Amino acid sequence: MSARCNLPGADQLFVARFTQLFQSGNYGEAAKVAATAPRGILRTQQTIQQFQTVPPQPNQPSPLLQYFSILLESSKLNKEESIELCKPVVMQGKKQLLEKWLKEDKLECSEQLGDLVKSVDPTLALSVYLRANVPMKVIQCFAETGQYQKIVLYAKKVNYQPDYIYLLRNIMRINPEQGVQFAQLLVQDEEPLADLTQVVDVFLESNLIQQATAFLLEALKNNREDQGHLQTRLLEMNLMQAPQVADAILGNNMFTHYDRPHIAQLCEKAGLLQRALEHYTDLYDIKRAVVHTHLLNPDWLVNYFGRLSVDDCVECLKAMLQANIRQNLQVVVQIATKYHEQLGTQKLIELFESFKSYEGLFYFLGSIVNFSQEADVHFKYIQAACKTGQIKEVERICRESNCYDPERVKNFLKEAKLTDQLPLIIVCDRFNFVHDLVLYLYRNNLMKNIEIYVQRVNSGRLPVVVGGLLDVDCSEDSIKQLILSVRGNFNVDELVEEVEKRNRTKLLLPWLETRVHDGSTDPAVHNALAKIYIDGNANPEKYLRENPHYDSRIVGKYCEKRDPHLACVAYERGSCDMELVNVCNENSLFKSEARYLVRRKDPQLWEHVLREDNQYRRPLIDQVIQTALAETQDPEEISVTVKAFMTADLPNNLIELLEKIVIDNSVFSEHRNLQNLLILTAIKADRTRVMDYINRLENYDAPDIANIAISNQLFEEAFSIYKKFEVNTSAIQVLIDHIKNLDRAYEFAERCNEPGVWSILANAQIRQGLVKEAIDSFIKADDPTSYLEVVNVATQNQSWEDLVRYLQMARKKARETFVETELAFAYAKTNRLVDLEEFITSPNHAQIQAVGDRCFEQGMYDAAKILYNNISNYAKLAVTLCYLGDYQSAVDSARKANSTKTWKEICFACIEKQEFRLAQICGIQIVVQAEELEELINFYQNRGYFEEVIQLLEAALGHERAHIGMFTELAILYSKYKPQKMREHLELFWSRVRKPKVLRACEQAHLWSELVFLYDKYEEFDNAILTMMSHPSEAWRENHFKDIIGKVANIELYYKAIDFYLDFKPMLLNDLLLILSPRLDHTRAVNYFIKVKQLPLVKPYLRSVQNINNKAINEALNNLLIEEEDYQGLRNSIDAYDNFDNISLAQRLEKHELIEFRRIAAYLYKGNNRWKQAVELCKKDRLYKDSMTYASESRQIELAEDLISWFLDEKLFECFGACLFQCYDLLRPDVILELAWRHDIMNFAMPYMIQIMREYITKVDKLEQSDQLRTENETANEQKPIDFNSQGPLMITGPGMGTFPQPGFGGAAYPPYGGAPGFPGY
Repeated sequence: MSARCNLPGADQLFVARFTQLFQSGNYGEAAKVAATAPRGILRTQQTIQQFQTVPPQPNQPSPLLQYFSILLESSKLNKEESIELCKPVVMQGKKQLLEKWLKEDKLECSEQLGDLVKSVDPTLALSVYLRANVPMKVIQCFAETGQYQKIVLYAKKVNYQPDYIYLLRNIMRINPEQGVQFAQLLVQDEEPLADLTQVVDVFLESNLIQQATAFLLEALKNNREDQGHLQTRLLEMNLMQAPQVADAILGNNMFTHYDRPHIAQLCEKAGLLQRALEHYTDLYDIKRAVVHTHLLNPDWLVNYFGRLSVDDCVECLKAMLQANIRQNLQVVVQIATKYHEQLGTQKLIELFESFKSYEGLFYFLGSIVNFSQEADVHFKYIQAACKTGQIKEVERICRESNCYDPERVKNFLKEAKLTDQLPLIIVCDRFNFVHDLVLYLYRNNLMKNIEIYVQRVNSGRLPVVVGGLLDVDCSEDSIKQLILSVRGNFNVDELVEEVEKRNRTKLLLPWLETRVHDGSTDPAVHNALAKIYIDGNANPEKYLRENPHYDSRIVGKYCEKRDPHLACVAYERGSCDMELVNVCNENSLFKSEARYLVRRKDPQLWEHVLREDNQYRRPLIDQVIQTALAETQDPEEISVTVKAFMTADLPNNLIELLEKIVIDNSVFSEHRNLQNLLILTAIKADRTRVMDYINRLENYDAPDIANIAISNQLFEEAFSIYKKFEVNTSAIQVLIDHIKNLDRAYEFAERCNEPGVWSILANAQIRQGLVKEAIDSFIKADDPTSYLEVVNVATQNQSWEDLVRYLQMARKKARETFVETELAFAYAKTNRLVDLEEFITSPNHAQIQAVGDRCFEQGMYDAAKILYNNISNYAKLAVTLCYLGDYQSAVDSARKANSTKTWKEICFACIEKQEFRLAQICGIQIVVQAEELEELINFYQNRGYFEEVIQLLEAALGHERAHIGMFTELAILYSKYKPQKMREHLELFWSRVRKPKVLRACEQAHLWSELVFLYDKYEEFDNAILTMMSHPSEAWRENHFKDIIGKVANIELYYKAIDFYLDFKPMLLNDLLLILSPRLDHTRAVNYFIKVKQLPLVKPYLRSVQNINNKAINEALNNLLIEEEDYQGLRNSIDAYDNFDNISLAQRLEKHELIEFRRIAAYLYKGNNRWKQAVELCKKDRLYKDSMTYASESRQIELAEDLISWFLDEKLFECFGACLFQCYDLLRPDVILELAWRHDIMNFAMPYMIQIMREYITKVDKLEQSDQLRTENETANEQKPIDFNSQGPLMITGPGMGTFPQPGFGGAAYPPYGGAPGFPGY
């Protein structure tokens, strides 16, 4: 079972059995056991080796062969078994056994097995490799067997990448031609299969330059970047072997990725100098070639520089100057001028400077300096102008230009040491280099120039000049003399600053005192004197307090470190608040600061010093309270100070301050504002003191303080204030709104007994919902003002009896409309209908309509009836009567109201009660209103009263106000409920209905005939046709369809109609097509009939429209005629109408079985100038006359001579003679004479020859006559003297210089005197 089912579990039994048999020498049985063991457990290499160790017995097969024989009979050998079996077979050369086993699939193919078999048969080995899937060996076998085409296909199939180069090299050694083909196979795909470089190497190994060039041109045609090296190689080998080919390749611009520098060198060596320059990218190479300017066109050279990069261009210019500066300077300047923006002006300047060519630099910069904004350009131009001695140009640029670097120009001019210092002075004065100018001039002993500069050129520069002289230790006397000598305007502050920076202020004292003595009020002068007095301690405080001209801020800043007290004096004099505060804080002068703050009265300054982050605030506040306020008697100062403390949010300090002012019996004790402020501060900071202050103080603003107390939740204090000052209404307001104690409020009102107090209490009670108590309080207050709120609350609580009492009181006080209206409604609510009727009949201001509406809404219809009747509101009265069930009276009231809304309401009510007679009376009044019609009809339909609504509309049609909507809606109702009446209604009233709505209704009701009728009337012919075609049994009528189809707008309906007639009425199709033909696309129609195979059905249609000469119609009709074998009709059609594919039809007829159709084919070929085909077809069908006619009409000599030759070949001599007559002017006499002589038929050719001879003789005679006449004229002209005056203009060609007619061209076949030869039987 294990062996039969190949199951595990008995492996040890088989192994033991095999071992036992093998050891006993029963090798045959052992082989069977090994072969049949389950799962091949004994089919191993070890088993094979055991059998191999057994020596063969005489006259018996080898145990190993027995083993293999059993395996071959039962199964397929595995890899090791296959190899071991094939070894002896290969050694014995028994190839047929291998083929047999492979065919029977007894061997497992492997690479080792293939290698073993290869020595016997490479083809058989190829089969083994294929089965074993060893691509490398397969491809090797293909190569060895010469199957090169299969290598690429196999590699792609198995997705294997062989060494194609190695294969190609081997193929090239064996067969170079096949190697070239194999290389082309490798690159024919978009991605080459092999490295193109290696492929080219293989070509070059065989020195196949031309083939390699062709191969690369094809392989590199896509101009890919990764193939640049191959492009280089292609150009390289051609430049070395065939320069003209390389030049052509470069000229075509086929490649762009090759090594341009290398190719450029090769071009130079090959003599292609221009292409070398175009390709050079190495600067060295470009410079080597470009320096030979005498050999190059200057214009081309200038343009060539435009293609170079900036750096390369500069280097080339440098090389040109190095090679021959004198010869090349002019062209270099031209190039620099043209490309200076691209090359960079700086680089060009450096270039000229490197060769010290200041002349070139001057001319180059001179051409661009007026347009350039670059500082370096202007500087270099100045420098070059100085070098070349152009001083005037230097002055001009220094004065006019704003682009140069002044520092750089100044330094250059100082170093240049020009004899004229004017350029330097211009630069330093324009750009504020006066200090440097002074130093330079002083050190170079040019003091006179300094005096002239400040006295005559620019006196405003004196401060800077003085500072500079002080820096160089110039003598004070010289400086004083210089200052005193300047009479122009200059800035004193700057002068003082320059001197002060150098601690030489006293130097200016004489000059300053002179200026003050002269009456100067310049602050700078007085500031300088103040500083000198402070430093010299010459009674400075007096000067600071009395002098009004100095700048307090400047002088105070100067005093801060020297004497803070003097700084305070200066700052106080100039109101320099922040400076004074800072000095006092830094030096602890808080008392002075406090006095200044109180006197200053500046809230912003107070805010600054009282900030929380001020570390000096506490000592400053102490000084303010103790000293400053105690000394002041000015109320404004007190007020500002208090406000400042309030703004700074210092309540405790403020209370302390105010108690000192108000309670300590000062002059401000009775000040109202201060008392208010004390109480308010206590409310904010310490509430426990508020009640005490309220009781102790008397002169404060009670209402305002009370309101503030309320806003701060101090309700009892506020109540005490109001009570103290007897403001009772406000007091009870506090009890009600804030303390919220109505009992205390009622007691307070009883005690006061004031109407205002009762009124406030009543409003509070009404807000609490105490209606009865509130109304009692209102009555005690006799206050009707809150009647709106009372009415609302009483209405919500249904307190109608109390409300009647209040409204009666209110009506006595004020005859308000609202009061009387609410009183009437209250009567209705309390069912006092008698009082109500008495009230509304008496004079009143009540809104009876509004009361009636309210009663109606709340179902009090009896009261509403009284009210509506009183004001004659018949519309509302009618509705009210409906609710009371009196429909007849309701209709009468509606007639009086005459309102559409009323009619609707009464009508709907009657319908609900099925009072259809009354409803119809109302409905007639409604339906005449177009906007109400639909709602009424829907109301009837929703309740199922279809017959009644139809009767209503039928009765209303005769109304004088009948409108289109009534006819429309009646038609819709007919379509739904009485379709038998629809057609009659539409025929009578189709012009008075809204057709779109009725169309939809007919469509929904499937009334197709009526739908078509409406579409026709509505001029929607497209939809009418579609409806007829969709529902032909009900809607289609032939005459009606034909009338409408011609009016449709969508031409596509024509083709749908054609399709419809094919299915529904095919015999009437031609009639339809005749109607459609004016607008029909005949090509499309014909294609459609061809598609549905109904072309014969519409032949009458095709005949009728063929006169338009349409290609599709012509071809379709021609096809029908061919199918009907009507050759005469086809010939007539072809002659009459030529718009069809002549060649296609001729090719089709050429193969037709009837000769007449083939004759038509020849006729078509002739009509399309295919003379040869026409003649050949005639010859094929023996149509001799047609062939001669076509040959003659073709005007082709060769065709006519070929036809003559064919007649002779076919022995048709009579036809030969006839053709000579037919094609007389096309045939060459020598050819005819030769053919006649060769075929011995001179008799047939003689008439032709006679005619030719006669024609030639006539032409010769005419030539002789013309020559004789010309000779006579020339003789006569020679004897005449030359008259130059009468000689006309020369003519190049005369009237007699035309060409003679040639034989065989033009003219009739035979002249009149010759008769045509007769040929019997033709």
